[in-house]
Parts: sequence; structure tokens; C-alpha cells
Amino acid sequence: MDTNRILTFLRQVMANNNREWFQAHKGDYDAARAEFERGVGQALQRIVSFDPEVGTQTVKDCTYRFYRDTRFSADKSPYKNHFGAYINARGKKALRGGYYIHLEPGSCMLAVGNYWLPTNILTACRNELMANEEQWLSCVETPAFKKLFGAPDDASWESPQGFGLAKLKTCPAGFPRDYAHVGYLRLKDYCAWHRVPDDFFEGDGWLDRMEHIFRTAKPMMDFMNAVIDDYE
Repeated sequence: MDTNRILTFLRQVMANNNREWFQAHKGDYDAARAEFERGVGQALQRIVSFDPEVGTQTVKDCTYRFYRDTRFSADKSPYKNHFGAYINARGKKALRGGYYIHLEPGSCMLAVGNYWLPTNILTACRNELMANEEQWLSCVETPAFKKLFGAPDDASWESPQGFGLAKLKTCPAGFPRDYAHVGYLRLKDYCAWHRVPDDFFEGDGWLDRMEHIFRTAKPMMDFMNAVIDDYE
């Protein structure tokens, strides 16, 4: 994947986020978009090799619009400053977890899992976690997982890596406050992310590096998807 072409275009958008400039550089957008979609296709093919469930998805199914919805935003910039793709067996809008690829100058990232679960599903996930504690810990407390994503109390969204985009300040109602692993109960989602350098996707080895990150988080995601799938 030619990330230099993609990131160069995105830097230009960040400096010129208006419709007049964009229309004058539509060819640059088309070329950058095509290059990103080529990379997503490569990623999808690789992920299918260890997660066949996503094999029903196409590149078009996985990629997001570049145009921002500004109706309810104070920021009226018409275009995003990143390209993103979410590879999920049930589509981008599914509650179940999937694999996210994000290209943005200075803030490229890979993520695995789910976010913004409804309260009833989140409660079911917490109950499952406590009922199968040993299995859960075998997913999230391995040296490899902790090296890539850390622990649930270690990071905020701005951090280089993290586990849990949003957290309760205290133990959720109805759960034991003295639970030994209460940090996992406080999570409002089960998303693990790892920011990568801008040149991460260059060369021939990026698919191997991506696979290592995604495979490391997959047992955690599978654990929660087994609960979430009962509700979708």
C-alpha cells in the first residue's frame, strides 16, 4: 500500500478542508482512495485466513465515506482527515466486534473489538466475564496482549495504546465492588487499540505486522462476540 500517496493527500486536506480545493484536487482524492482500498483488500484477504467469518465482506462493505456529516457538529469541515475501514462479519454497523484500520497523518492505528454497547448487552458481557473469569484472563492478561494494548486502567483515547475507550468511574451497579478484576467491569466497551507509525503499512511486511496485532486481540473479541451474537 502506497501510504505516502495517501498521507500526503490527507495532509493537504487538513490544510485545505473546503469544497473548492477538494473539487480542484478530485483526481488526487480518487488516487489516494483507490490506493487505500487496495490495501483494505489485502488486509481483508489476510484476515479471512484466520477469521473466515469475515469472508462475506467486500472492500466496499468495509470502507467509510470520506465526506463528514456536519449536521450536528460544530465543526463544519466537509471532509475527514483520515481513511478508515472496519472489517466485521456482520457489517460496519454491527454491535459485534471487528477489525479497524485507520490511516491519519501522525495518528495511524489498528483496533479490535466493539464499542458503545447497549446497557443490557454490556451487563450480559460483564456477567459472562465473571462467570468465566479464568478464560477471560487468559485472553487479556497474556504478555503479548498487555504489550500491545495494556490494561483497562492504563490509558485514554489519546494514548499510544489502550483497552477500553470509555470507563465508569466506579463499579457498575449490581456488581461486587470488591471484585478482584473490577477494572474489566468498569469498561463500557471492549475495544483494544494500538497506534502505529505512519510508515507501518509500507513495504512487504505490513500484513504480517497487522496480523500479529489482530490475532493477539482476537481471543478477547471472540469471548465478547459469543455474548453479543445472542442479541443480533
